[in-house]
Amino acid sequence: MKPAFRHSTHAPQTSILSPYLRVATYNIHKGVRGVGPQKRLEIHNLGLGVEALDADLVFLQEVRHFHHREARQFDRSSFGWPDQGQAEFLAPEGYDVAYRTNAVTKHGEHGNALLSRWPIGDIGHHDVSDHRFEQRGLLHVPVTWHGMTVHAVVAHLGLMHGSRVRQVQRLAEYIAREVPEGELLVVAGDFNDWGERLDAPMRDCGLLRAESPSRTRQATFPSRLPFFSLDRIYVRGLRCVSTQVPKGPAWARMSDHLPLVAELELV
Repeated sequence: MKPAFRHSTHAPQTSILSPYLRVATYNIHKGVRGVGPQKRLEIHNLGLGVEALDADLVFLQEVRHFHHREARQFDRSSFGWPDQGQAEFLAPEGYDVAYRTNAVTKHGEHGNALLSRWPIGDIGHHDVSDHRFEQRGLLHVPVTWHGMTVHAVVAHLGLMHGSRVRQVQRLAEYIAREVPEGELLVVAGDFNDWGERLDAPMRDCGLLRAESPSRTRQATFPSRLPFFSLDRIYVRGLRCVSTQVPKGPAWARMSDHLPLVAELELV
């Protein structure tokens, strides 16, 4: 099977001199789609998709470092299971990579990752699991952007509303403890907030949802017919200039989520 994306013949737009911070969040569904005989490996297409986002910071959820069963299953395919962890495999050339495990399963594990065009500092991880059936964590990575520190926190919250509320409270406690007041902060990921009920508690944390000036909500789930805005970007000290959700057959096949991209500027 050939990748659904092709490399562009044009050099990607660089944002290294741009006054805007381009941020993307993407739940990659562990790089695999389908079930049974229809199960297919999408990690190679995802690599091209991540590169096409041309983001300074890419917040990734459901990223595998290893999975023995799927590595064996796809070993004989023309585009086999990567020899390295998915975060490293997906990172465009020159990007720094941060990854930490959230959940350990019988055959492997998965967690959150940050891919950064800018230099990163010490990586932090905070367990926010609300019960033993869902292992959840926050990945915290300080990034140096134009001489300033931007604290990037990758989040993937629980499936139940009560769990999500408690996890936002733990996020607030973590920010108060680990992120200096007044420094720039971006929290992004899959919030699983089907009922659009987390904006208020996130505001209580000092974080505003990144939305386009028109306030148009960007639906990202399910990818084939997006209706819910589960994937979010929240900011402190930054203002959203624009948002975008890439759509089309190639994006719809790679994951059950679509990526969300935002351009941010200093307040």
